[in-house]
Amino acid sequence: MPSWEENRVLILGHRGFMSKYPENSILAFVEAISAGADGIELDVWLTKDGKAIIMHDETLERTAKIKKKTKDVTLEEIKSADLGMGQRVPTLEEVFQVIPEDSLINIEIKDVDAAEESIKIVKKFDACDRVMISSFNIDALRKVREYSKDVRLGLLIDNEQIVPQIPKLKEELNLWSINAPMEGIPIIGFEKFKQALAWAKSLGLKVVLWTENDELFYVNDNLKRLVGFFDVVIVNDVVRMIDYLRSLGLR
Repeated sequence: MPSWEENRVLILGHRGFMSKYPENSILAFVEAISAGADGIELDVWLTKDGKAIIMHDETLERTAKIKKKTKDVTLEEIKSADLGMGQRVPTLEEVFQVIPEDSLINIEIKDVDAAEESIKIVKKFDACDRVMISSFNIDALRKVREYSKDVRLGLLIDNEQIVPQIPKLKEELNLWSINAPMEGIPIIGFEKFKQALAWAKSLGLKVVLWTENDELFYVNDNLKRLVGFFDVVIVNDVVRMIDYLRSLGLR
């Protein structure tokens, strides 16, 4: 069973295996695990009737073709949407019912109102040990910590302004990781990015790397040059990353 504390690089499927299957769908999650990922990353919002659903965007238009905000629909309404390949928008509870118990799950809280319901579901499935909850929203992380002292928390980084707050937030929230975007490399330069990861590691934090564009892992051998400065990668194409890490002797 994969563990967050293993001495090897962990691979999580970004919204499942989204390079081949509808993002944030049960099919994408199952296929990511089948392909060899250690776990999956997914996004949670709360519906109008208080259900934790798996959806990335604030609106449903891009993936579900519904011209409404995610928080303004009921579960019944959203279940009518087809994500492609016959997939429906899953609930967080449905994910736990389907994903193998030996798989890791990174729950990104997109909506602070979803924090309480998400941690309730995690506890219902006795899954704290295999879950990391992450968010850009510090208040969402605070809310999760109110309900669980044990679950791992990851601070998602989307701008340089949050960086000086990391030591304080680590102590306040008992952060497990910082989750940094590879998009930082073209913005601040490779060396400065690497130094930031080294600094985070020196604070006792794990480093999770993610990206919207997998090519940023591979161009200029970025990931190879960062070996030793990260612990988890969140990728769109699980198979390509598994093969790449094997070529580096990291799998």
